Amino acid sequence: MFWDIVGPILGLIIGSCIAFPTAILYRKRVSEKLINSAEEEAKRIINEAIKSAESKQREMILEAKEELHKNRSEYEKEIKERRNELQKLERRQQQKEEILDKKTDALERKEESLSKKIAFVELQEQEIKIIKRSQMEMLEKISSFTQEEAKAYLIKNLESEVTHEAAMKIKEIENRLKEEADMRARKILSIAIQRCAADHASEAMVSTVPLPNDEMKGRIIGREGRNIRTLETLTGVDLIIDDTPEAITLSSFDPVRREIARIALEKLIIDGRIHPSRIEEMVEKARKEVEATIKSEGERATFETGLHGLNPEIVKILGRQRYRTSYGQNVLNHSIEVAHICGLLAAELGADVTLAKRAGLLHDLGKAVDHEMEGSHVSIGVEIAKKYKENPEVIHAIEAHHGDVEARTVIACLVQAADAISAARPGARRENLESYIKRLEKLEELTGAFPGVEKTYAIQAGREIRIIVRPEEVSEDEMVLLARNVAKKIENELEYPGQVKVHVLRETKVIEYAK
Repeated sequence: MFWDIVGPILGLIIGSCIAFPTAILYRKRVSEKLINSAEEEAKRIINEAIKSAESKQREMILEAKEELHKNRSEYEKEIKERRNELQKLERRQQQKEEILDKKTDALERKEESLSKKIAFVELQEQEIKIIKRSQMEMLEKISSFTQEEAKAYLIKNLESEVTHEAAMKIKEIENRLKEEADMRARKILSIAIQRCAADHASEAMVSTVPLPNDEMKGRIIGREGRNIRTLETLTGVDLIIDDTPEAITLSSFDPVRREIARIALEKLIIDGRIHPSRIEEMVEKARKEVEATIKSEGERATFETGLHGLNPEIVKILGRQRYRTSYGQNVLNHSIEVAHICGLLAAELGADVTLAKRAGLLHDLGKAVDHEMEGSHVSIGVEIAKKYKENPEVIHAIEAHHGDVEARTVIACLVQAADAISAARPGARRENLESYIKRLEKLEELTGAFPGVEKTYAIQAGREIRIIVRPEEVSEDEMVLLARNVAKKIENELEYPGQVKVHVLRETKVIEYAK
């Protein structure tokens, strides 16, 4: 800047000196003045330029310092913010590390606990395997079966059960078809139904024995109840002694037992000597009288139907039907009625009347002994008829009267029709009573299957089962186990209202005679 101002002036002076030599002197003074003024001006300008430069330099330095200060403040602020952020991040990181350390410690503790548990479980598994192996060995020893043999045995039983269920289903379908056929046949057989009329009465479940006075009740009970216990044990009948004046009620679902108890009690009342040994004697006499009655009832049935030539054993079995009921209907009266209806139907169709009556009378032969033998009354009746060499057509009619096999003869069809007619008469049967009796029979059959059991009696309307065991086979300790096992079996296999009391009796008697 300085030279920009001084340069032109110096040029002008030099130019003037060269161009105007003649005027040097004249203008020397002028020039000197000009030079002086120019120098002064130049100095002034230079001073102003220097001042201006210094001022601008100071301003620029100040601006630079301010900018630097500003940048430094911003930088320091940014550094501070970053430092704070870094501190926050460090704190977070430290917290995370602390949490992670805690979790690691917890995991280590859990891992240690889990390792202990795994070791304990492995130890228990080893013990279980040892116990299982010993139990399997014990089971194999007790059952005399190896594991494979036991599996084969179970598979075989399962196959037999499935086969049985299939057979029952087939039988159910066949019975349904038979029922439909029977419904159509009843229309055709209405004439025979009208020609045979019979009275029907439901069998009672109790008998009443009159007493001469109320004092006799005490004698029948005996000291500490020994007489009544002996009578109930020997007959399987429940004696009910209540406030009824001069009477004792005998309760049992089995009419034979009830009749034996009634006759024995009447004989004891007449005799007047009531003690355990006398009770045993009278019960035996009553049993013989009932057997004689059974024989006479069988002969009566053959006489009423006009049939002769029956085996004497079959006649006795027929007489036992006198004390057997089916759905509340007396089986002997039912068999006689079926025989008459079969005869009427055979006469209408031109078939053998005598053979039809014979088949009708014997069709329920198995019901007389189905308490004592395994199987349905149909199969039992067929076996009895074959044993005593009955007519093959009669055997086939017995086998086919419930549709177990297909009827192949006219006689078999007549027995089916007559059996349905007799059972279907209004008032002839009572299903509730039969279901009740079957439940009691099943209860006695179920409990009588245990080893060491001599006799079983269902009393108190099925609310109690009295079991008499053989003392030489069942000890006192075994009685407890027997009662428990019987109760468990009743719970698992029977359906019954309320509860059933299991009463196990073990009595050792010694008899000696003074001579």
